[in-house]
Amino acid sequence: MLTYEPGESVAHALDPRTKLAFQLAFAVAAFAHTTPAGLAALSGVAGVSLWVSKTPLLAALRELRIVLAVLVFAPILEGLVLGPPWFSIAEATGPTLASYRAVLIVLVAATYVRTTPARASRAAIQRVIPGKAGQFLGMGVSLVFRFLPVLLADIHRMRMAIQARLGDQRSIPERASIIALSGLARAFSRADTLSLALRARCFAWNPTLPRLRFARRDVPGLVAAAGLVAVAFV
Repeated sequence: MLTYEPGESVAHALDPRTKLAFQLAFAVAAFAHTTPAGLAALSGVAGVSLWVSKTPLLAALRELRIVLAVLVFAPILEGLVLGPPWFSIAEATGPTLASYRAVLIVLVAATYVRTTPARASRAAIQRVIPGKAGQFLGMGVSLVFRFLPVLLADIHRMRMAIQARLGDQRSIPERASIIALSGLARAFSRADTLSLALRARCFAWNPTLPRLRFARRDVPGLVAAAGLVAVAFV
């Protein structure tokens, strides 16, 4: 879910600028309406986003399990109190709603990543933000979209190697230390390789990017984005 997957869903056919506008509008609405009723309504919007992009909910949650673990742990930690009753629901309610809001935003963002090629994202950003700032931001987003899946695959292989060598019998802190140190070493090695590849291929700040053009199918997406922004200020 954290990488682009070719497909023929409605979301795949949309202009990336439409999807970026929807992402931003959804985030604005999510931060404007933090009540249970508001988040319930936004859950429906996120469900529609998953549906039009043909993104399975359970598969997306499984891919985002590390992020989810942090979001679940934060409210629990916030609700702990020193003394009876040891856990305060009132203290944990606010962080729980904030964590749920973050889950919705991440799920909608996952639909964008899954349905948009990195080159299209870079083209959209450079058209929305002109000049060097847009080129720099577009290049950065493109590199992250390409680099992050490689790093995640490296970490997955490290975990599999640890399990194959009976490393799962070690303590969790020891395993986390091994993966963290090995992951950093691999990330720096990947960064050196990427730097060499960019120089070897004559990296250009303004390459020929794919042409983008709005179509009728983008109208519902843009209307939805405008509606979310309007709702945010109600």
